[in-house]
Parts: sequence; C-alpha cells; structure tokens
Amino acid sequence: MGNLSLFLIISILVSIFAFAFAVWLYRWVSAQPSSNQRVKEVGSYIRQGANTFLKKEYIVLSKFCAGAALLIFLFLPAPIWSGGSVLHNLTIVLAYLCGTVFSAIAGKIGIQVATIANIKTAEAAQRGGLKPSFLSAFRGGAVMGMAVVGSSLLGVTLVMLISGDSVALLGFSFGASSLALFAKAGGGIFTKTADISADLVGKVEHGIPEDDPRNPAVIADNVGDNVGDVAGMGADLFDSNVASTVSALVMAIALGKKIGVDYAAMVFCYASLGLLSSIIGVMAARMEKKGDPTMALNMSTYITTGIFAVLTAGATIVFQFDWRIWGATAIGLFVGVIIGITSDYFTNDNKKPVRNVAKASESGPAFTILSGVSYGFLSVLPAMVGIGISAMISYNLCASIAPEDPTAGMFGISMAAVGMLSIVGMIISNDAYGPIADNARGLVEMGDLGDEALEITDSLDSAGNTVKAVTKGFAIAAAGLTIISLLGAFMSEVNDAAGTTVLTGFDIINPTVFFGMLVGASVPAIFSAMLMLGVDRNAQRMVSEIHRQFREIKGLKEGKPGVVPEYDKCIDIATDGALKELIPAGLVSIVVTIVVGFVGGVEAVGGYLAGNIISGLLLALFMSNSGGLWDNAKKYIEAGGNGGKGSEAHKAAVVGDTVGDPFKDTAGPSINTQITVVSLVASLMSSLFLAFSLF
Repeated sequence: MGNLSLFLIISILVSIFAFAFAVWLYRWVSAQPSSNQRVKEVGSYIRQGANTFLKKEYIVLSKFCAGAALLIFLFLPAPIWSGGSVLHNLTIVLAYLCGTVFSAIAGKIGIQVATIANIKTAEAAQRGGLKPSFLSAFRGGAVMGMAVVGSSLLGVTLVMLISGDSVALLGFSFGASSLALFAKAGGGIFTKTADISADLVGKVEHGIPEDDPRNPAVIADNVGDNVGDVAGMGADLFDSNVASTVSALVMAIALGKKIGVDYAAMVFCYASLGLLSSIIGVMAARMEKKGDPTMALNMSTYITTGIFAVLTAGATIVFQFDWRIWGATAIGLFVGVIIGITSDYFTNDNKKPVRNVAKASESGPAFTILSGVSYGFLSVLPAMVGIGISAMISYNLCASIAPEDPTAGMFGISMAAVGMLSIVGMIISNDAYGPIADNARGLVEMGDLGDEALEITDSLDSAGNTVKAVTKGFAIAAAGLTIISLLGAFMSEVNDAAGTTVLTGFDIINPTVFFGMLVGASVPAIFSAMLMLGVDRNAQRMVSEIHRQFREIKGLKEGKPGVVPEYDKCIDIATDGALKELIPAGLVSIVVTIVVGFVGGVEAVGGYLAGNIISGLLLALFMSNSGGLWDNAKKYIEAGGNGGKGSEAHKAAVVGDTVGDPFKDTAGPSINTQITVVSLVASLMSSLFLAFSLF
C-alpha cells in the first residue's frame, strides 16, 4: 500500500494545478470580445444584484456559523468541563469554520466568473455562432468546477495533514454542509421567486417574451440564476464532494486501526486522480460548428469517466492497492453514469416523456401537472435501484477484507460514493454552464442581438436544462451512498465513544429504531414544504409589485422608449424574502435530529438517519426530474412544438414550469444537503446521545 504522506503531497499539488488551470480558463473567458453597451449595462445590473444578495446572505450566515461554532466548542465531541477535551473541541471548531469559509469562497468564485461569462456567451452567439458561444459558457462553468473541487480536496488534505483526526474531518464536512444547506435554500428561494413571478405575469397574463426588458422581474430572474444555480449549487456540490471524501476517510481510519493497513492513502490517491481526470476532460471538451450542445456536454462527462477508470486502475497496479476497493469505486462510477443517462431520458426534449407532457399540455395545465408528476415518479425507480445495487455490491466486495467487522463493507460503500463523485469537477462545469447559458439568452433578448443569436442561446439553454438534471441526479445519488457510509461513520463514532461494540446494525422491529425511522422519513417532506412555501409567499409579494408597476408606470406595458421598470424593487423583494425564509427550514432539520437523539438515544438516531435517507432520496430525485421535464416541455413548445409560443399548450406548459421551478431548483437539490447535515450532526453528537437519552 502507498504511503499516506506521499498522497497528501500529491493531493496538494493536484489542487494547485486545478487552481492554475482555473485562472487560465478565467483569463480565456475574460479575453473574449464584447462591445455591446446595452448588454454590458444589463450584465452589470445582474452582477451587482448577485453580489449584493451574496453579501447580505453571508452576513446572516456568519451569525449562524458563529453561534454553531460556540456550541461545538462547548459540547463536541464532549463537554469542555468533562476534562481534557478543550484542545480537541477547539480543533473541531477550527475545522468547522474552515469548512464554512471554503464553501463560501466556492459560491463567490462561481458568481464572479458566471457574471462575466454570460456577457461573453451572449455576444459570441451574435458574433461567432454556436461553437464560440458554447465554449464561453462551458469554460466559464469549468472555472467554478476546477476551483470548487480544488478547494475541497485541498481543505480535506490540510485538515488531515494538520490534525489526523476523523472527528476534525467530520467538523470540516459539517461546516461545508451547514453553509451549503442555507446557501442553496436561500439562493433557491431567491431565484424561483423571481422566475415564477416573471413567467406568470409576463408570459401568461401579458403574453410578452421570457426576458422582455419591460418585465420588472426580469433582472431579478437573471440574478437568481447566479445566486441559486451558481453560488448555491457550487456550495452544494462542494459539500457533496467533501462529505463523500470525509466519510471514506473516517471509515478508512477506523478500518486501518483494526487491521493495520493505511487505506486513507488510497482515498487521497483516487480523489486526486478524479480531479486530474476532470482537468483533462475539460481540456478535451469540443463542439463542431453545427454540433449538439447536449451531446458535447455528455461526451465530455463520458470521456472524463473513462480517463478516471484507467488512471485509478493504473494506480492500483503501481501502488499495489486492493482491487476489491477499486471495484467498489468503479461500481459507483458506473452507476453514476447510468443514473445520469436515466435522468437524461426523462428530461431531454428529444425523448418521449418531455414530448408526451408537451402533448398533454394541449388539454390544459391540469394534464401538464398530472403527466409531469407521473413521469417524475417513474424516474425515481432506476436511480433508487441503482443506488441500492451499488451499495450492495460495493459492501459485499469489501466485506471480505475483514469479514468479522462491518466497517470494511461500509468502507466499500463510501468508496462507491467517491467513485460516483470522482468526476465532480466535470459535473460542476456542466452544472454551472446551465445558468450561464440561461443568463446569456436573457442578455441576447434584452440587448436585441437578433433572432439567430436568440436561436443559438435557446439551444444552449435547453442543453443546460437537460444536463443540469443529469448533474443533479449524480449529486443526489452520490449523496445517497455518502449518507449510507456516514451511517457507518455514526456507528463507528458511537462504538469508539463507548469503548466497546454497542452498535453493529439497526433492527427495524425495535420500536425505538422504528420511531426514529418514522420521524426521519417525515423531515425531508417538512423541509421541502417550508422551502416551497417560502417561494410561494415571496412570489406572491413580487407578483403584486409587478402588477403595481404595470399599473402605475405609464407606457411600461406598451414598451414606450425611455420608460424603464423599477428593477431594484423586485430584487429587494427576492433578497429580503429569501433571507427571511432560509434559516427556519434548515434549523428545523438540525433541531429534530438533536431531539430524536436525546429522546431515543443512538438506536433511534440510526433509524432516523435510515428513514431520512430513503425519504429524502425519493423526494429529491422525483422533484429534480419532474421539474427538469416541465421546463424542457415548455421550451419544446416555445421552439414550435404543439402549437408554439402563445398557444394554449404554451400557457399550460408555463404553469407546469412554475410548479417545477421550486421542485428542481429550491427543494429538490437542497434535500441531499439536508440529509448530509443531519448525518454529520448525528456523528458529531454521538457521544452525547450515548450518554444522555430518555429511552
């Protein structure tokens, strides 16, 4: 087996290489020509609005993080007055704060590059056509991909190098997860408030185009793409990558202590090769002048997957790693691709489900909703079965490493999650591409860059919606495997705290475990409801504001020259509402976890995590896929299918899309972060739950 110190150094070097590549990509995007003053003006509104929201959000979250840090110092992993734990608690606090800072930086980097790349993409569509426009959007997204994965690998490596402590690693992951939870929730509420309001008043009531500058919510909508789909999703995928790596390291350290093999070296080796594979994949990404953007994005993902499989197999030979662990990693990677293909089938406008929903829309919005919900539920089965199969195979592959110890099998599951998220650099690049292309489409319309440029950015935007559904499937599935392994980490932490084997599994016939399962299964539904009600309340306020402006600003509805909406009013409504709504939902999830632990003890928490995982994965996959399907059904009709723009089918599809918006961009992608957060809370507080509980 390889030497851990060697792979820690390699991880740092690969991270630095990723940062250098991100700088090169940033300079390439910035160097693309842009001269249209109207596009530049609107782009500056979007950048200013996004940065203002992010600043206000981070001020709110810094107060939450400061309070959480104080509680961690006082109580975790043991109360400071229990003796000998002050330094340990302080180490975890510092790791936690580093996790929050790294996660916040990930979001900020995404905003900075996305608000430049959207302008370059829009003008490239007019000046150079499809190919340069695609590259501007993709390479803009890749800046974020490289920076996010580089910082997550560097952060985990430094915590491991400095502390060498599994609990400190969990603290770092909790910092990343807690900030990601609130950043994704806040950004999701902001973006869908504006998107729903702009669509309902603009398209349905007044029949004006999607990004018409007359619509007071149009700038807020474009700002929302950045704070929700760029900053929020960047923090989310940063969290997913950190959590999968940390859960694997916790299992590797626990297993290594028992059998005397340093499996942590293998985790860092594979994580480094995953980032290196993504760098090569981004470099190789190309598209012909009349190519298909969706195909180009998917091919870059498949190429990166193949590179990772070959590199890790080579490393396994060179460093004499255990082939069973490589097999578990490869299973996760393969299942991730299959889940991506499944998501593509249910959300791609070239496939039957989207076209069937578009056809159903001819009969009215009720049929749009019914058909979309049905296909959304159908899409859940392949992904859930895939997650189950990958967990089962990877567990059994690695269980033979130490047949008497369940930690070995759980380590296999954690390595499957590492495999599934090994190409997360490419996944984030594809994901950030989507909102950049969406913004570019709005800038083309508001800058009046012509029908050909609008057609190009429409095709880029449609590809972004499809690929975004694929990347969310990846992230949700990987979160599922990560949380299953974090369940193993929870058991490991409990047994370590007890000094003996207290937990080897969870018996669902045990009423304490079953109580926990029932409560855990209900939390994702409550969490989703709170977020979507936040969007609902906020959107109603914004719709009223749009109506007021159309009513009171003379000549606005008619588009008279020199008449400009009060864009800032809508941005303020979205910002204030999002900041008001983002804390309660996340806080409820954390508080319920703590209450279950102190009421039912460690067995109830085990059941709680199991219920939370199953319910959360099902809801997250359903909402992500059905939302993407409704969005692309609308775009398919707008491209001329089933009556085209302005038809009854189009109006029905817009209604479907407004339901799908908070599904796919607010609640759905936030659930996997919620599952991660409660699992990390359970692991960090395991010794307290073991010592203090009613039952």
